[in-house]
Amino acid sequence: MVGSSHEALHRIFQKDPALLTRALQRVLHVPFPEPREIAALNVDLTEIEPVERRVDTLLRAETDEGTYLLVVESQGKADDRKRGSWPYYLSYLYEKYRCEPVLIVITQNSATAKWASKPIRFGFPGWDSLTVRPLVLGPDNVPVIADERQAERDVPLAVLSAMTHGRGPQAAVILESLAAALRTVDADSAAVFVQFVDSCLADPQAKQMWRDLMTAIQYFWRHPLAEQVREEGREEGLERGLEQGRAEGKAEGKAEGKAEGKAEGKAETVLRILEWRNIPVPQPVRERVSTCTDIDQIETWTQRALHATNAADLFAEE
Repeated sequence: MVGSSHEALHRIFQKDPALLTRALQRVLHVPFPEPREIAALNVDLTEIEPVERRVDTLLRAETDEGTYLLVVESQGKADDRKRGSWPYYLSYLYEKYRCEPVLIVITQNSATAKWASKPIRFGFPGWDSLTVRPLVLGPDNVPVIADERQAERDVPLAVLSAMTHGRGPQAAVILESLAAALRTVDADSAAVFVQFVDSCLADPQAKQMWRDLMTAIQYFWRHPLAEQVREEGREEGLERGLEQGRAEGKAEGKAEGKAEGKAEGKAETVLRILEWRNIPVPQPVRERVSTCTDIDQIETWTQRALHATNAADLFAEE
């Protein structure tokens, strides 16, 4: 299970190694040759001496022009220690595999991307004994994929877009497009991509929107993380129902509380989806949705909320 944005940002290239080649060619416009084969390698660069060194993701790309090692480093912030470790990684890998290493840094932060893109130079002014020039993927060059059809054409790239731009002003439309595009890939891959995106969304509102979208299209329920979210919602709804039952002195409070809590939670999802899509929700609509106890009806409204142009569209066919 991916538990952090750092891990997700580089592991997506383990899930779909070809995405890295496309990113180099299309995003960074680097004439990297088309691989005939890409294989994941052991990321452990530890020497015999007890000094442990590990890269984040390491791939070997076989091309007609030669064999390359793609070294992917996920970077959250500037770290001057990388001035020593990155050149070491590349030198060690060349010595071990005798093929050309290429350093790719991926980040969600523009300032970090600017820092990482600066060449690392060893030597004296006018004469560099060693120069390391990282290729950097970040929010300033990874494309914003906010169109459903574009997302369907390259789902892994759309996932990378969501992971990179998940905290920006276009997060909502990016996540909606990706949610729709996930229907076009197999369920197992979709579940992995869902987890990657969930791990990278630092903005609480964007993360909740993503979980609501995944709940609505049922992908999210396949993953253990979904069970945790679902259980939290179930317990919250149950507690509200129990409190109401105790206050009214009803023996059947627990059973009613379960049903009411479940309906209330789903109704809140409908309203949140509309709000995050910047669709105004008039008070009559809010009251009608909030007070509904028909689970099937609320499920229908949830599906309509994903595509509605105004709040009244929820009830258009009723």
